[in-house]
Amino acid sequence: MTQIHHSDILIMGAGPVGLSLALAAVRHGLSVRVIDRITPQTLADTAFDGRASALASTSWQMLQNLGLGDRLWRDVCPIDRIAVSDGLRQGALDFDAGVDGMGVMLPNSLLRAALYETASADGDIDLVMAASVTDRTVDAHRATVTLADGRTFTASLLVGAEGRVSPTRDLAGITLSQWSYRQRGIVTAVTLEKSHQNTAFEIFYPDGPLAVLPLNDDDDGRPMASIVWTVPEGKADAWTSLSDRAFGAALTRASGGFLGEMTPIAPRSSWPLTLCQASDMVAPRISLIGDSAHIIHPIAGQGLNLGLRDVAALADVLGEGARLGLDPGDLAQLQRYQSWRMLDNMMMAAATDVLNRLYGLPGGTPSLVRRVGMQLVGRTGLIRRLIVDEARGTSGDLPQLLMASD
Repeated sequence: MTQIHHSDILIMGAGPVGLSLALAAVRHGLSVRVIDRITPQTLADTAFDGRASALASTSWQMLQNLGLGDRLWRDVCPIDRIAVSDGLRQGALDFDAGVDGMGVMLPNSLLRAALYETASADGDIDLVMAASVTDRTVDAHRATVTLADGRTFTASLLVGAEGRVSPTRDLAGITLSQWSYRQRGIVTAVTLEKSHQNTAFEIFYPDGPLAVLPLNDDDDGRPMASIVWTVPEGKADAWTSLSDRAFGAALTRASGGFLGEMTPIAPRSSWPLTLCQASDMVAPRISLIGDSAHIIHPIAGQGLNLGLRDVAALADVLGEGARLGLDPGDLAQLQRYQSWRMLDNMMMAAATDVLNRLYGLPGGTPSLVRRVGMQLVGRTGLIRRLIVDEARGTSGDLPQLLMASD
């Protein structure tokens, strides 16, 4: 007879968003199981692969609230300032959050490993890794997931955190609106000749923006930076096939050399850029978080932050429901989560889309208009404050996990 294992919440996906939700949910006394096909060895691997994430100050606060602060604080590089420019023309726009900072940069491998090891040490979280799912069903009472080895798991709530390709979203019958930017994002890491001074640089070109994001110095004391370079789809293969020396020279030219010579120190990876938005974030006994619900242009580095805000909001809703004795899969409380998150996600998607299109217009006249607009923003304190608050993740109604603990 097949043994059935039940939990309050079954999270499909052990990425940073899925594991963050697991850690957040058990704080409210809920039992959690996480299922993923990824292996424990991959999750625990801390080797730097060139990929890093910009965490807004509220996202970093959330990780601290989840107990990861002591583990990660030596590895994060503060982002004290953001500098935006239209190509290499004069008139850069600087955003400075003062002593509070804009956020931090953290290598993805270190974040992933810290979340995995923290979740592994929590007796209320069951991690089912290297798992092959053969069947998913949902009825009025529970969600059921069956693995290839015959194990069967049920839960009151099934959470889709698989990413863009989400079988959980498909199971719910939730449609996904998407279109291609016909661009690719190229990601790597470099050493710099000159200090980045904890500044994130965003240089806009008609082909796409070049982001130079601060990382901690390497073991030899050389300044390091994460690179996210958006290029037209038709040119991506040419850029990724260059030698490290030629690619570093191209980066140095594109940045204007203000940070000196850039030397690649990590593999290059690239992915097609799309905008995706699920029509809903919830269905009966199902909820979506992170890239399963929305994917935006990386122009502002807000993708992971939106996913972590999903986590914080869903954890708040589920925690309140648990105190009231509600079923975690209760659709009414799940719709509260959707109402809380849908507008923020759609507004960020629209803002990054407009920004990418605006800076993608070639020619002198559009450039002049952009520079005049940047000057107006630079002189208008209220607009500057709104942009800084959005970058730090402090705008709107904040869930408890995003706020400093008392």
